[in-house]
Amino acid sequence: MRCIAIANQKGGVGKTTTAVNLAAALAAAGKRALLIDLDPQANATTGMGLAKTLNPNVYHVLLEEVGVMSAVRRAAQLDLLPASPDLAGAEVELVQRPQRESVLRRALEKAPDQWDYCLIDCPPALNLLTINALVAAERVLIPMQCEYYALEGLAQLLATIRRVRAQLNPKLELHGVLRTMFDTRNRLAGEVGSELERHFPEKLYRTVVPRNVRLAEAPSYGKAVFDYDPHCAGAEAYRVLAAEFLQREWRP
Repeated sequence: MRCIAIANQKGGVGKTTTAVNLAAALAAAGKRALLIDLDPQANATTGMGLAKTLNPNVYHVLLEEVGVMSAVRRAAQLDLLPASPDLAGAEVELVQRPQRESVLRRALEKAPDQWDYCLIDCPPALNLLTINALVAAERVLIPMQCEYYALEGLAQLLATIRRVRAQLNPKLELHGVLRTMFDTRNRLAGEVGSELERHFPEKLYRTVVPRNVRLAEAPSYGKAVFDYDPHCAGAEAYRVLAAEFLQREWRP
């Protein structure tokens, strides 16, 4: 199983939208996909049509009360390890535990190897939950808006990835940077996009996800965009992203 953390400590950049719709696109392409909601807001869980009150969930997995398979639910064409607001307390409860940064990795290692891809939707913070995701993953996909402050946040996240690789997970690498919620009419977006092309010539995805009303509406109906409006610009962008993702595979 290839495990990818979808991370950005800045909120509102399309991170959960990317996690849900990339997982759904991979499933539609015939890949066995597991989506892990590691955000206490549980937006990926509700965005896939499940309640954030489901028990057990990823919180119980992190506390080692249950195994992954006991908490996984089927949602559309993929498997989902749901979250709940209780996850906000997991950090406090994990602090005193030995090897607290690798709880998720150990849980996944004990699970049957029945998925091709595992996508982890990280919380919008560089906290212990995100560190667990980075330790469990082999690659990181960073969705980001093309705005000035996003570049500062990107530098901080890349520094965290380097520290995790040096101290906890030598396999961790950047898989790619994805431009999301892109507005072609915005001059600043174009300038920041050019900066990203200059700094990440090999890691920047060619696919650009546009700002799209249908993408924003789909979660309120508990659906991936392909089940809500398969012909909209957002759905097409995530189909193209999945194809590019698979084409890259585990290329360094």
